[in-house]
Amino acid sequence: MSKAYLGVDVGSISTKGVVIDADGEVLARSYLWTEGNPVRAVKRVLAELEAQVDGDAVEVVSVGTTGSARELTGAVLGAQVVKNEITAHAVGTLSRHPDVRTIFEIGGQDSKIIIVRDGVPVDYAMNTLCAAGTGSFLSSQARRLDVPVEEFGEHALRSKRPTKIAGRCTVFAESDLVHKAQIGHKLDDIIAGLCAAIVGNYLNNVGKGKEVLGPIVFQGGVSKNVGVVRAFEKATGHEIQVDDDGHLMGALGVALVARDSGLETPFSFGVRDVTFETVGEECSGCPNDCEVVIVLREGAYLDGWGNRCPRGMERVRERVCAQEGSLAGAE
Repeated sequence: MSKAYLGVDVGSISTKGVVIDADGEVLARSYLWTEGNPVRAVKRVLAELEAQVDGDAVEVVSVGTTGSARELTGAVLGAQVVKNEITAHAVGTLSRHPDVRTIFEIGGQDSKIIIVRDGVPVDYAMNTLCAAGTGSFLSSQARRLDVPVEEFGEHALRSKRPTKIAGRCTVFAESDLVHKAQIGHKLDDIIAGLCAAIVGNYLNNVGKGKEVLGPIVFQGGVSKNVGVVRAFEKATGHEIQVDDDGHLMGALGVALVARDSGLETPFSFGVRDVTFETVGEECSGCPNDCEVVIVLREGAYLDGWGNRCPRGMERVRERVCAQEGSLAGAE
């Protein structure tokens, strides 16, 4: 039986997972919506991945998690490796594109840029404060225009005179888009202008002050929009590379980190049948008022975080476990 490695990337909008072999080849892949419930989404991803692998031929021996819910997912899966998105995306991209020097990534609710020189990430920036220029923004505008977001690229490529859309702010962009439609701009031109506005927003905010050099790899769900890809090429003067697995690069990267960690413990996909519960509570033991999150597995304490001191965690743990009637199981 050969060894395999699991990587899971849980974001605010989507949850991604891959299983790779010892050579880094993807054996199984899954991409679905988080829908506000990361634990449930992870369980659904595990079901899809298990259905794609031959359990008699491979055994998952190490797990890595990344994304905004990486700590929670790491606790649920018993992950050996928990890494931030910058590390995961850089490792995943370099495994496919070793000559990359700039990584653009636009996800559902945030975006990032990673600067790579000689195979090493040397700088990065993230935008998590404004939805303008993200996948969720594109989806909301698609509903407003009554055009499936999957068709945005085709419309943008047909445009010969992209409409100028104010893209610095979600509210301004939406009002400007409505105004341009009302005064008679063509749908193709409006969509092309929207793609250009997203790119301008990204380069002026996330990429501000960064040296953008080719080769450039664009990833994240928005990378599947050829209209945005074309706008990036026009704005940067470089060819934009989009990997077929670009939306899975975080999961791939953290799976590779797990593989290279040397930490191995047999993993069972049966964990998706286990009941997990999270409880958030303020410590109230001092003026810090730490917001502590406790994870319960089948009612017993599994993990927790958010405290600034050990006493805070212990205080909340005892209180929560006592309320759940599982204090004995917490020991």
